[in-house]
Amino acid sequence: MDDSKDDIGAAIERRFGAAIAKIADAEGPAAWPRTWRDLAVRGSCRTFQQRKVAPELVETLCALALTSPSKSDLQQRDIVIVDDRQIRAALDGLLATGPLAQNWIPSAPVLLVFCANNRRQRQLHGWRDQPFANDHLDAFFNAAVDASFALSAFVIAAEAAGLGCAPISAIRNHAAKVADLLALPDYVFPVAGLGLGWPTRQPRISLRLPLAATLHRNRFDDTHIKEIVDAYDRRRHAAQPIQTQRDIERFGAADFYGWSEDKVRQYADPERADWGAFVRSKGFRLE
Repeated sequence: MDDSKDDIGAAIERRFGAAIAKIADAEGPAAWPRTWRDLAVRGSCRTFQQRKVAPELVETLCALALTSPSKSDLQQRDIVIVDDRQIRAALDGLLATGPLAQNWIPSAPVLLVFCANNRRQRQLHGWRDQPFANDHLDAFFNAAVDASFALSAFVIAAEAAGLGCAPISAIRNHAAKVADLLALPDYVFPVAGLGLGWPTRQPRISLRLPLAATLHRNRFDDTHIKEIVDAYDRRRHAAQPIQTQRDIERFGAADFYGWSEDKVRQYADPERADWGAFVRSKGFRLE
């Protein structure tokens, strides 16, 4: 491949704030894979060219996404391609209005919804007149994880093709309405949306918490997490300052407004408090 190891290492160092040990050629690929480079420099895309994405390309990406790992080969994940104008307009209306509006969503040429599907497994049992013996929280969890695997694989495949995308967790803010619009039956629920299209510019490398906070060896250890987060706040503020403080009338204007302050303010109000009720309405037992 054309991309040098130094380029990938530099991108990882910028994102996490520290260099990582380099892989000796004898212990890894002689040429680092292009996928590594794509992941090292990736970022979410929320501005798109007004250029169509071929339906055949979207279907190919969906097929690649559905090659992702699946718990016990149960394959409990489905993808809904939203190309009906009325349904798309209704979803855009839900997601691009109100206090949590994301105005970029209607401009995405393609909208997908990744769903967890525990219905199919239950159908298999019904067809064979066998009991479904795992009607508890794990049934919900396994399907949600399967859908998440597929979403991640889709993003990797799409970005490798030069497309840009961004997941949309706000789908779950309107779970019941989304389920009605997409005719999702019992035991099928939306995990995330995904806006997709050809990007207008290269994505920005979003700085992440250092690996000292999120990578553990043998045992979980967050002994120094406060100091690590404080340092991350300063590093991120210097490189990518948050431009607008949330809800100044309620919290006041902070002299220093970093990532951790922003996340605390973001989650100071209840969000999706009806999610559990919605999931139960779809038939899941969460014990």
